[in-house]
Amino acid sequence: MHISAKADYATRALLELACEPARPLTCEAIASSQQIPFRFLKSVVGELRKAGLVRSQRGCEGGYWLGRPAGEITLLDVSRAVDGELLTLRGEPLTGLDYPGAATGLPGIWRRIEADAAAVLGGVTLASLVPVAESGQLSRRGAA
Repeated sequence: MHISAKADYATRALLELACEPARPLTCEAIASSQQIPFRFLKSVVGELRKAGLVRSQRGCEGGYWLGRPAGEITLLDVSRAVDGELLTLRGEPLTGLDYPGAATGLPGIWRRIEADAAAVLGGVTLASLVPVAESGQLSRRGAA
């Protein structure tokens, strides 16, 4: 399984927002804190907004907040928001995959791997990761 840079950056940005739920954070602040390329982060945050995982407000008091509580956002939600399918084969979803002859059982293995990965990612919420962030193991950003 490949974890894309988009999924990694999206998760790290959302964790920053989860650590500061009372006020909006700017993309600049998040990018600086997490050492993420700003332009790439702007694109990723746009996808998170479309998926309802963040909300935004323009202006001098603006920035981004979580779109729903951290306890309701899973790593599976994040991955699907920015990457679509969790596991693909040559860029195609596993649905309808069928092999002939000796490889007949292989698509079932790929689907089982996808289901197991989805179960793991679906069982981890942002809220479950925030205490790690607060203990200083993840970088917390300064003022926006």
